[in-house]
Amino acid sequence: MKKIIIAIDGFSSCGKSTMAKALARNIGYLYFDSGAMYRAVALYCMQNGLINDTKIDIETLRGKMQDIQITFEADPDTKNSLTFLNGVNVEHEIRSLEVSRLVSQVAALDFVREEMVDRQREMGKAKGIVMDGRDIGTTVFPNAEMKIFVTASAEVRAQRRYDELTARGDNANFQEILDNVLQRDHIDQTREVSPLKQAEDALLLDNSNMTREEQMNWLIEKFNSLTE
Repeated sequence: MKKIIIAIDGFSSCGKSTMAKALARNIGYLYFDSGAMYRAVALYCMQNGLINDTKIDIETLRGKMQDIQITFEADPDTKNSLTFLNGVNVEHEIRSLEVSRLVSQVAALDFVREEMVDRQREMGKAKGIVMDGRDIGTTVFPNAEMKIFVTASAEVRAQRRYDELTARGDNANFQEILDNVLQRDHIDQTREVSPLKQAEDALLLDNSNMTREEQMNWLIEKFNSLTE
């Protein structure tokens, strides 16, 4: 069976990462979370005083990009992908609402996107990968054999994010999360570099009212049709 690249793009809090991880496990592919890479850069900025309120020290960050090493390792218990920033597991920290407030602004910087795209393309050279993000099918892997664009209503996405945070024991406010979702949508769709949009050859998946099992059945069917 030939190996392909699967690119999953879509709006924030659509469950792309959960979907992509499960698909990768089901078909024996490697999974890479491109969004986690941008979140890790945002966290690095926070940890190193490169963000004051929402103002980014752009020139200092530009000079520090090669110092930001991002790797992925499998959790020995769950087998899920964990994100490491300069050798430290930051999977929990990068999912915080504080990072969520900043990540779209960091990801909109041209030199940050160029560096992350180069690293992502290197990861995909051998194929047999599933990668999710905002511009995987349009910019990172425009020739990917399977492209999915995921969407859901803003309210559904905010509720999912709220449930995720409260399940982890974090304090969460639904209206704040909804406002953040809408703000990220606007930034992602209007940024100058690699704005969020559906690739012309991407399959649209609105999962507002789908169970995870229904999603997976849909994805496997599409995958099998391309690889058999």
